[in-house]
Amino acid sequence: MENVDTELNSFNNMVAKAYPVRVLHHNNNNNNGLSEDEEAGSGVEPYVGLEFDTAEEAREYYNGYAIRTGFKVRTGQLYRSRTDGTVSSRRFVCSKEGFQLNSRTGCTAFIRVQRRDTGKWVLDQIQKEHNHELGGETQVEETTPRPSRAPAPTKLGVTVNPHRPKMKVVDESDREPRSCRGGGFKRFKGGGGGEGEVSDDHHHQMQQSKAVTGTEPYAGLEFGSANEACQFYQAYAEVVGFRVRIGQLFRSKVDGSITSRRFVCSREGFQHPSRMGCGAYMRIKRQDSGGWIVDRLNKDHNHDLEPGKKNDAGMKKITDDGTGGLDSVDLIELNDFGNNIKKTRENRIGKEWYPLLLDYFQSRQTEDMGFFYAVELDVSNGSCMSIFWADSRARFACSQFGDTVVFDTSYRKGNYAVPFATVIGFNHHRQPVLLGCAMIADESKEAFLWLFQTWLRAMSGRRPRSIVADQDLPIQQALVQVFPGAHHRYSAWQVREKEQENLRPFPSEFKYEYEKCIYQTQTTVEFDSVWSALINKYGLRDDIWLREIYEQRENWVPAYLRASFFAGIPINGTIEPFFGASLDALTPLREFISRYEQALEQRREEERKEDFNSYNLQPFLQTKEPVEEQCRRLYTLTVFRIFQSELVQSYNYLCLKTYEEGAISRFLVRKCGNESEKHAVTFSASNLNSSCSCQMFEHEGLLCRHILKVFNLLDIRELPSRYILHRWTKNAEFGFVRDMESGVSAQDLKALMVWSLREAASKYIEFGTSSLEKYKLAYEIMREGGKKLCWQR
Repeated sequence: MENVDTELNSFNNMVAKAYPVRVLHHNNNNNNGLSEDEEAGSGVEPYVGLEFDTAEEAREYYNGYAIRTGFKVRTGQLYRSRTDGTVSSRRFVCSKEGFQLNSRTGCTAFIRVQRRDTGKWVLDQIQKEHNHELGGETQVEETTPRPSRAPAPTKLGVTVNPHRPKMKVVDESDREPRSCRGGGFKRFKGGGGGEGEVSDDHHHQMQQSKAVTGTEPYAGLEFGSANEACQFYQAYAEVVGFRVRIGQLFRSKVDGSITSRRFVCSREGFQHPSRMGCGAYMRIKRQDSGGWIVDRLNKDHNHDLEPGKKNDAGMKKITDDGTGGLDSVDLIELNDFGNNIKKTRENRIGKEWYPLLLDYFQSRQTEDMGFFYAVELDVSNGSCMSIFWADSRARFACSQFGDTVVFDTSYRKGNYAVPFATVIGFNHHRQPVLLGCAMIADESKEAFLWLFQTWLRAMSGRRPRSIVADQDLPIQQALVQVFPGAHHRYSAWQVREKEQENLRPFPSEFKYEYEKCIYQTQTTVEFDSVWSALINKYGLRDDIWLREIYEQRENWVPAYLRASFFAGIPINGTIEPFFGASLDALTPLREFISRYEQALEQRREEERKEDFNSYNLQPFLQTKEPVEEQCRRLYTLTVFRIFQSELVQSYNYLCLKTYEEGAISRFLVRKCGNESEKHAVTFSASNLNSSCSCQMFEHEGLLCRHILKVFNLLDIRELPSRYILHRWTKNAEFGFVRDMESGVSAQDLKALMVWSLREAASKYIEFGTSSLEKYKLAYEIMREGGKKLCWQR
């Protein structure tokens, strides 16, 4: 017990001696930019908000920190302003960043400083963890020596550094692998008593604990239960100076049991004005033995900390099976007034937006009878929450091109002031078309449920076959509930972001083979085989992140996505925001409506141009095949060019029949001069049905070069009607009622007809008012049409 108290005193002394987190005001008369007191022995570590007069001063400061810590610094990327070309931010990185030399290990430690309007440079991003051993002199006082331990073995993908320098500051201290398994933890008392004093209600746990008091969380730290981990993180937070919330939990797809939990800083997210998107968290993963282990961790906060401030948040016991425990999705706050847990819905939409948008919606309804909008109300207090709107053009576009939609939440990628999201479809020119807009109050399951249900109601129940959306749990849960059976594909930007984050410690050879496995395997069987071989080769069976993404492979791996229709949306390409740079994080409130309408009109003008070109321009034929003439007559220009390219490419392939039984035949289609590029085509002579292993028709709705080669071999001169999707034809905007007659109510069918006729009439008005001659022509056409309608009546 004496040893434990000694170490507790050391830890508390360290906290007491640590310099407070604040912005440093640099003095030009001081070489390192610190005051004399700070220069005397501060050892202040870099933190978000640290301010410098120049970028060079920031580099000198980071270099000094590196010398004390035991690594070397290189100058990394710089970024320039798009306005005037001046340098707007700089990165200074560990010398072992990257893999270009054998001496480099892909270390991710860095600081980034950004130039502000005042001319100052402020540290806005930081990564302090290194994936290699550090060395060199430390210029700060060391604490009482601890018993030495053998370094933990380093696995691929998990870096444990047992030789960290003893830099004593608020948010970083020595850490050594110590297990919390089988006993309680030591709760630090950050204030109210003498230094080193331990709260009375934890003395019994202290006596039984095998863990050393003062241990900070680290990857690999073990606990006997999730409740123990939660209490440990709470105690750590009290010492460091922040508050904790219970974050997401994840369940097993097999038995529904909880497999991992996240504990986050109370300032995580943006749902409340007090929150600032802090990224600090600790995630624990359940082990086969029944224990829990820290598998992911971020200790860096983007706000000031208050060391020693008592955190009186109540704590409810967590049960490992989720029954009676904290079963939350980022909605649970720890309560200051006892042990009760309360669910809150907080709002990221500023109050000033509601009168602006509602006034705009009402004015639009006077011009557009089909304009739809809805506001979510918080039933607890009647306040406004999320907002959704769609004009008649967007609702009509959904009836044509709502089979595949993109739920675009690009605002989540940056520090956007307004949570503005869009629902996007893709038209018969492969252009993005707007299907609805929303302001999302918070990122809870309730918010997304309301949004998807409202969008479905506005679109008269037209359900999409496939959806591209982020992979966050609240979105996944809402999609499954509102659109059962739709194929959810993860956003490419989010997949890439997580890959960059988690693949950093891996060698370049693994990254190359990983990319090859993901993007070059053609079938699900081939992917599973190559993936298994890759994991075995590098000994990664126990890597948690790789295991998780493999379990979710149907939502992001191309081989699994090709069987679902996605209207040709690139699998591994990012989708540009519909409104581009017109609406961004800096868009002022007073300019939002005008910029929104201007960008929307620009998009719709591009649609009109493509409509005109498809009806009035005729592309050249490149073959003498009747099938080419057939498709030129039917398809839009953009889609025909894709088909034409496949037809021309089919001449570079050889076709060999490998099987025949009754009406069913199989063919091997191989590219000339390339033995590795080959596909299997199955053909039925009884009904002309055909399928290819590349699954281009299933994914894009256009026949591939391999099937076209087989059709040419079998002397099939025209495509069967089933292989010409109406959505890709010039007349896609008409005839939709024929496709929708079955399965819709009489009321919905009437709404579809109203939108279609209104859209056609609006074009008469648009072109008819451009000149007096066109007005007379449009009026005469409409009058003659009116006579026929009256005669039929």
